[in-house]
Amino acid sequence: MRFFRPVVLLLACALAQPAWANDLPSLGDSSSSIISPEQEHQLGRAWLSILRGQVRQLEDPLLKDYIESSVYRLAQSSQLNDRRLEFIILASPQLNAFAAPGGIIGVNGGLLLHAQTEGEYASVLAHELAHLSQRHFARGLEAQKRMQVPLMAAMLAGVIAAAAGGGDLGMAAIASTQAAAIQEQRRFSRQNEQEADRIGLLNLHKAGFNPRTMPSMFERLMRQYRYDRMPPEFLLTHPVSESRIADTRNRAEQYEGDGIVDSLYYQLIRARLQLTFEETPGIALKRFRSTLEEDANAQAARYGLVLALIRAARLDEAATHIAVLLKDSPDSIIYNLASIDLSISKNQLQHAKQRTEQLLQRHPNNFPLLHAKYEIQLKQKDIASAQLTIAQLLKQRPNDPDIWFEVAEIRGLANDIIGLHEARAEFFSRVGDYTQAIEQLDYAKHRASNNYPRAARIDARQQALRSEEQAIKKMLN
Repeated sequence: MRFFRPVVLLLACALAQPAWANDLPSLGDSSSSIISPEQEHQLGRAWLSILRGQVRQLEDPLLKDYIESSVYRLAQSSQLNDRRLEFIILASPQLNAFAAPGGIIGVNGGLLLHAQTEGEYASVLAHELAHLSQRHFARGLEAQKRMQVPLMAAMLAGVIAAAAGGGDLGMAAIASTQAAAIQEQRRFSRQNEQEADRIGLLNLHKAGFNPRTMPSMFERLMRQYRYDRMPPEFLLTHPVSESRIADTRNRAEQYEGDGIVDSLYYQLIRARLQLTFEETPGIALKRFRSTLEEDANAQAARYGLVLALIRAARLDEAATHIAVLLKDSPDSIIYNLASIDLSISKNQLQHAKQRTEQLLQRHPNNFPLLHAKYEIQLKQKDIASAQLTIAQLLKQRPNDPDIWFEVAEIRGLANDIIGLHEARAEFFSRVGDYTQAIEQLDYAKHRASNNYPRAARIDARQQALRSEEQAIKKMLN
């Protein structure tokens, strides 16, 4: 994982300055006089683009689809008014999740590894959504508006550092402030945590989950990391105490009914992630086999074993196990995608294509299925069809840098060099590299010099990117 460039900390400092909030309209709460909801949105998008260019991310469509849909489900029952959410999934096995201003939701892969049940996972994200709905960042700036700029910068810099697991950087930023100011910040943070716990429990219940999974998660983490000198980043930014556990447990007991504790689908996604972070397929094979020996009905372990066998090129054995899963759940998208992956590994591309098309007839806009269709078309060198499929994906996910990267790939294969440069520009703009983005549009404009309408559109987009870049630079001055 790469470390942050200094510009990130500079951005944090600039955006935290009280002068940045001059002449803002009041939107009904006192924190809006410091930073408006729309400014939070702009801040979040600027920060996200920089973060995307700094950290390794998980690109798995099934994982993206699960996390995004699960968070939107929680958001539907939350007090969040602006639901223009953007997601980043970090390729880190460390336990962490965060919510940044402007609807940015960050999840480490390690959150799903540490959260043993779907309810525990949902409890963490319900808590983070509560931070967003209550505008804790803006309220934090309001509480600190009379203090020195470095403290306010540290508040956002700490979030940025936490996003990449940069605990040392985050702690150094906070340690640079005065001791009295730090104490005041911690007091305010504790109030925010209590409020996020309370609202998170309510929304967890409204979304159909068992609220008791929140204190259960806290309790297990406290036991696990009680004596660690360097606990996970999540516990550094969300400290767990006996009183906090007792408070959340007492509140959870006030809700009637049981609610969802876990689901098979969550455990299947966890199995995929466990394999992602294993050093070798052999280690995963042993672990999944051991689980199946203890419980032959452990579907998540069997599914994980299928993926590990495919990765280890033991394709016949993988076919035996996927047949067992499909016999019980023939319409399961996740099992069928594993079967498609197996067919691709066997170079049975036509069979994989037919199965994908059959599934898409029932689930026409499913992101993981469409992405599988695109990958099969690429392997079949069906460039024209692949272009149509990626265009459909782009319409669904216009801000996903991974999709723009693939758009550039397919345009290059189609010998659409102008389109290739345009797609690269969109990719670079979404990972915060405006220099490269503008340069790519220069290349595109040069090639389109004999096509005035297209050259004009390229020039307009280039000017828009320059304006975005200037807006960020203005924040830094």
